[in-house]
Amino acid sequence: MPSPKRTDRSRLLILEAADAAFRAQGFAATSMEDIARRAGLARKTLYNLFSTKEEIALTLIARVEAGDAAYRSRMAANEDVFVLIEQVLIDSAGWCLANPSLARLALAPAERPSLAPPADRPSFQGLVRDLLRLGQRQGRIRKDENADFMALVLLAVYGQAMLTALSTATISAADIRHIVRIVVEGIGQR
Repeated sequence: MPSPKRTDRSRLLILEAADAAFRAQGFAATSMEDIARRAGLARKTLYNLFSTKEEIALTLIARVEAGDAAYRSRMAANEDVFVLIEQVLIDSAGWCLANPSLARLALAPAERPSLAPPADRPSFQGLVRDLLRLGQRQGRIRKDENADFMALVLLAVYGQAMLTALSTATISAADIRHIVRIVVEGIGQR
């Protein structure tokens, strides 16, 4: 197997260094110079590959979002949609609590999310939408609503709960299950 190109190695070093710096110091307190120093690279190399620390952070977030293969294989096996939704959100909550400064960036994007997830890359919103579509096929999620819209509703409630949890540094699996139950069952009595 050929060794990775120097640029690819440098990108990997930068991402690993930024991940460590963001965890240790937080996003706001980390500078591009801190990242370059941790990576053992010149600042020029860093700036040639990433123009801002926000770009580095978004790359780290996108890398996490792209790691959905295990969930998708469980979806292909037609596992119970509610078990999958709960597991996805519980795993996400664990990542958020372990990476609070990146989680705040991911949960409070500068731009308003669109109804459809980005078509050019994997996304958490796309994974949740696809889970809801699975639930529609299983007859467990209502079919009279658009899965993209329902994903935004579920993620809005989950996102607000996570932003609150980040301030207290705690959220439990039971809390996640409660969120899923309330969103799925609704708040009104018929």
